[in-house]
Amino acid sequence: MSTPDWKELRRRVLRFVEERVYPVENEMDHGGRTERNLHMARLIEEAKAAGLWALGHPREIGGQGMPFMDYVHVNEVIGRSFYAMQALGTLSLQDSLMLHRHAAPAWRERYLAPLVAGEIIPSFAMTEPDVASSDPTQLRTTARLEDGHWVINGRKWFTTGAGDAEYTTVMCRTEGDDAPKHERFSMIVVPTNTRGYRIVRETPLLGIAGGHWEVDYDNVRVPEDHLLGPRGKGFSIAQQRLGPGRIFHCMRWLGQAQRAFDLMCRRLNERVAFGEPLAGKQLMQSHVFESAAEIQASRMLTLEAARQLDAGGEAREMIGLIKVVGARMLHNVIDRAIQVHGALGLTDDTPLGRMYRHAREARIYDGPDEVHIQSVARRYLRRYRDGGPGVDFGAPEEMWSADAAGHKRQ
Repeated sequence: MSTPDWKELRRRVLRFVEERVYPVENEMDHGGRTERNLHMARLIEEAKAAGLWALGHPREIGGQGMPFMDYVHVNEVIGRSFYAMQALGTLSLQDSLMLHRHAAPAWRERYLAPLVAGEIIPSFAMTEPDVASSDPTQLRTTARLEDGHWVINGRKWFTTGAGDAEYTTVMCRTEGDDAPKHERFSMIVVPTNTRGYRIVRETPLLGIAGGHWEVDYDNVRVPEDHLLGPRGKGFSIAQQRLGPGRIFHCMRWLGQAQRAFDLMCRRLNERVAFGEPLAGKQLMQSHVFESAAEIQASRMLTLEAARQLDAGGEAREMIGLIKVVGARMLHNVIDRAIQVHGALGLTDDTPLGRMYRHAREARIYDGPDEVHIQSVARRYLRRYRDGGPGVDFGAPEEMWSADAAGHKRQ
């Protein structure tokens, strides 16, 4: 079975997002959950009928098997709408891969097929309200093995999708202080109808219901085989999940920025002030230039990070760079688009207000900017320590990321 050309698929996905998803966004934003679910069910059916469903999922689990780099490009246009991620099946990709690689056979059989088919929704619980999650080794949720069951206690929040999810994958401490710091935590699959799993609230974010939930785990008991992967390997599994996930985040941010850029440029050409279109004002032209430069720079960084990851590298420095640069770019472009729209930009008559609030989240989730900045800077500085070979940004990544002159990559 041949894979369709990604450029043609990108065009088809963009058309679907613009013609099918955009028109119902406002109703989904302001309607109740029942109305949102009805709209989403219809969009999913339309995506499947159009052959656009689960493009990036591997064929062996029911997806269309689009190659990683091709799907990176398509993910950019999916990102233009928050709802398109679920409507086209991309929302479940990270969780589907995690189950496929690490779940016990019974759990793959129970959850994987309906997850890829869009019949159920996953959720992932790592962040906690009472600790700085920028240092996840502080996580307090625990799971102890008792009579063949894991007994889980703790509280998580920012559990995306928990309100509708069939299950939550919970990161919790399972090992004692004698284990290495990053090998004390495991991931456990918890069906959301399990006794003791209690949703506390949907956490409001900057005035919007963002689909993130706070959940209390009160002596939640699940069988031992609910463990995802080996004991103590929660961080390793999380890194496998987060690496490609951050690439997809950044490509979706580029899609959001492109949408804001389009709105801004159209507004500049349509709006007249002081006898001429706003497009003729030099300060307004500066908004266009700065936005275009930031979008294109972020795109090049993100595609290079994706290339390194696709080639088998970890791309840790590049992924750290794009997480920070991409989040800043997204905020800046949407902010300029709002400025150009004036009072209209402050209303909900355009998608910019909601986009702007979601953009502010980008500098915090998947690791705050400060952590990525510190981590990347330290990794580069180590290569110069004690007369080390340093970094040649113009050389192929594999030449300076491997051991050189006796200085081991950190």
